[in-house]
Amino acid sequence: MELTVHKKLFNTLPLAAFALSACAQNPAEKADKRPNILIILADDMGYSDLGCYGGEIQTPNLDRLAQNGVRFNRFYNAGRSCPTRASLLTGLYPHEAGIGRMTFDDHLPGYRGTMTHNGVTIAEALKNAGYQTGMIGKWHVAETPLRPDQREWLAHQVQHDEFAPKENYPTRRGFEDYYGTIYGVVDYFDPFSLVNGETPVNKVPKDYYTTIAYSDSAVSYINRYAQSDKPFFMYLSYNSPHWPLQAPEEDVKKYENTYKAGWEAIRDARYKRMLELGIFPEQSDYLTNRQATKEWETNPDSAWDARAMAVHAAMIDRMDREIGKVLKALEDTKELDNTLIIFLSDNGCSPEICQNFLPGENDRPDMLRDGTPVIYPKNKEVMPGPETTYASLGPLWANVANMPFRFWKAKMYEGGICTPMIAYWSRGIKIPVGSVNSEMCHVMDLMATCLDLAQAKYPTTFNGNEILPLEGISIVPILQTGKRKGHKIIGFEHFNEKALMSRDGWKIIQPSKKDSPWELYDLNSDRTEKNDVAGQYPERLRQMISQYEAWAERTMVVPAPKPQN
Repeated sequence: MELTVHKKLFNTLPLAAFALSACAQNPAEKADKRPNILIILADDMGYSDLGCYGGEIQTPNLDRLAQNGVRFNRFYNAGRSCPTRASLLTGLYPHEAGIGRMTFDDHLPGYRGTMTHNGVTIAEALKNAGYQTGMIGKWHVAETPLRPDQREWLAHQVQHDEFAPKENYPTRRGFEDYYGTIYGVVDYFDPFSLVNGETPVNKVPKDYYTTIAYSDSAVSYINRYAQSDKPFFMYLSYNSPHWPLQAPEEDVKKYENTYKAGWEAIRDARYKRMLELGIFPEQSDYLTNRQATKEWETNPDSAWDARAMAVHAAMIDRMDREIGKVLKALEDTKELDNTLIIFLSDNGCSPEICQNFLPGENDRPDMLRDGTPVIYPKNKEVMPGPETTYASLGPLWANVANMPFRFWKAKMYEGGICTPMIAYWSRGIKIPVGSVNSEMCHVMDLMATCLDLAQAKYPTTFNGNEILPLEGISIVPILQTGKRKGHKIIGFEHFNEKALMSRDGWKIIQPSKKDSPWELYDLNSDRTEKNDVAGQYPERLRQMISQYEAWAERTMVVPAPKPQN
């Protein structure tokens, strides 16, 4: 049976270079019928960047997964890369997993900067259940202490055997195979902290580009795993499109004129397409105001800004093409039919202006391997794209990328924590493909989903450690019926940004700014948080603040918030 194109919903979307099709099972039918599981994670990608979520960026492979799968419009992350990844991998809230903030030890139980051993990873649980396990890409869930020679180390001019304690490497947390970076930020053409298994990769070819190399490794793993009777779990974690804005020039040229129209025109066009695609089918007026009022027509840096967004688009375009190679490998090995593929982003698009960061520190190099200076263009004096520059989009384009939501990465508004999520599974999805689902879900649900499909039990102890109770709930019922009995509440906290949402569609937010009051939104009628109704529903607000306080105490969030009068 061929996967059909749903023209009514996707008539404006480009098709993949190859046709995803349901393939005949291997001649020697596998005894183990459990599905393979492939989780693909993008980094700092905006809510509306993909074609199937309204964007102008060409993403035909992900669009085809969407038109033959299910898109979620209320799937949540933890607001930033490392907390989201810790939550995804363990099925716990990020604080319970040990990473409430970043990968530095704040000497508090929920903020240790590395994944706790009082949780298990999906890989550990599924490996014990008979799965092959492999990971490719960005790890960013291990403490990364700084060294006296950090500047030279970042530039590959000195070498060390460990980028983090090896006990916290992927290969020590259930993954049989690993190729990727331990740190969070990379030079896409010559990445720091690259390892194969546990061995540092000290030199890469001249034509190296991280997104391509990750995908080639994924193809290699799939070809090997397909030879086994055992199913596989693979976690493919791209750095793209996280800053620095770096992409092959031929990819950037594809978009060199696209963003000269400016912020407002691109944002409006995305909103129009999102309406046509029915991303929020229950609402027809949900575009928020821009967070900044700067006008494109009077922007003296319009050429630089258009180029920056073109590089961002090129990075996503390249990621989609490389995902196409991974899908082709699944098709060629007759594994596509019986593989659940989940694609999502770790948080909203980033407003960070990395040009203002101090180079040579943490994970930010100030020179290349040969000593060539890396330019952080504070005054936009050089164009982004090549390896010799470190630049980022900033808040104005981030607001466009996260359309229709307010704000961005690290905020607890929808623009920070709501992620585009696509689920594709030819044999397992029973609801209409091409549809949009509005069930409230969270990245911590992926562990429970994997356990469900693998028919595996969540342990109470592992390697001598007491294991915290699982927080996530399987999304398999949604794929089969469109509904599930989900979370009563979901809580959020990151650098003192706080939020809590309830199953019935209400949400409270307290921004991190000192003395900020709690805000209240009815997402049922106000999906993009345009109208704070805290003054209209004081009793509901008090009740939800109390729920937040209880959640925060239970999940190791500190400091606990003060009650509001």
